Amino acid sequence: MFVFFPFSPPDEDGSVILRPGNKYEYKFGFELPQGPLGTTFKGKYGSVDYWVKVSLERPACPTQEIKKRFEVMDPVDVNTPELLSPVAAKKEKKVSCMFIPDGRVSVSAQIDRKGFCEGDEICINADFENTCSRIVVPKAAIVAKHTYLANGQTKVFSQKLSCVRGNHIISGTSESWRGKTIRVRKLKPSILGCNILRVEYFLQIYVSVPGSKKIILELPLVIGSRSGIGSRSSSMASQTSSEMSWVDLNLPDAPEAPPCYLDIVPEDHRLESPTTPLLDDPDGFDSPIFMYAPEFKFMPPPTYTEVDPCVVTNNNNNNNVQ
Repeated sequence: MFVFFPFSPPDEDGSVILRPGNKYEYKFGFELPQGPLGTTFKGKYGSVDYWVKVSLERPACPTQEIKKRFEVMDPVDVNTPELLSPVAAKKEKKVSCMFIPDGRVSVSAQIDRKGFCEGDEICINADFENTCSRIVVPKAAIVAKHTYLANGQTKVFSQKLSCVRGNHIISGTSESWRGKTIRVRKLKPSILGCNILRVEYFLQIYVSVPGSKKIILELPLVIGSRSGIGSRSSSMASQTSSEMSWVDLNLPDAPEAPPCYLDIVPEDHRLESPTTPLLDDPDGFDSPIFMYAPEFKFMPPPTYTEVDPCVVTNNNNNNNVQ
């Protein structure tokens, strides 16, 4: 539907005469079609854009055109019962070395809901178990998946947006995450109802196993355009903290001296040639995970004192000069 509202009154027959030397302004209105519209989007293999084009046609003169881009946001409400329900999954992988069984690696994870908005924190509860002979590293990442559909062809583009990692897990041990968080940064809302484009998000919880493929656990996410529970609770917490006055805070007492380093490090933990895992390349597949550091011993730190030795030395030097 396309209508215009002239500021100049029309004639009796409804026509408007534009007289030379005068300025005329018209207010146009355009009603978007009912039903789901694709959200404005720009990606690697395509984009969804909306434009308003205005043309002025005059007899015996070239047509003048101008267009203006505008954004369309298809609302995604994350407060529906489906998106407020928890999401959980688990997976297990058997590890082998030269066709010889070498134990297994398992991961199970759960998040409290499926729908999130920008700035929300995703709380992850996960359990990892490693019974193989290798050191594994658990990680979690928010991944975007763009699916382009056109002319019977499909293109898929995936991108890792943010990532957190845990401590390495040695053979025969396990690790648990309880409330480990990863923040949802500024993202376009999920696009699920468009027949030419889909924008989906996943929380990947995976374990890097040296010499083998990762074990990947995917939990679906829906990024919405309306505030969710996490954002409201976060704003309430920030408001409460801002109302506190600094005069109500009690200064802590002077810290106690730390224990001696040699007293808290057992003798059996002072390795002559420790094996240090190479964890700088978190997503390497076949790169070696061990390096051998030169021999060293844990050296004790200097003794604890509340007096700065540098200040004392400077004062002694000044007294000697005087």
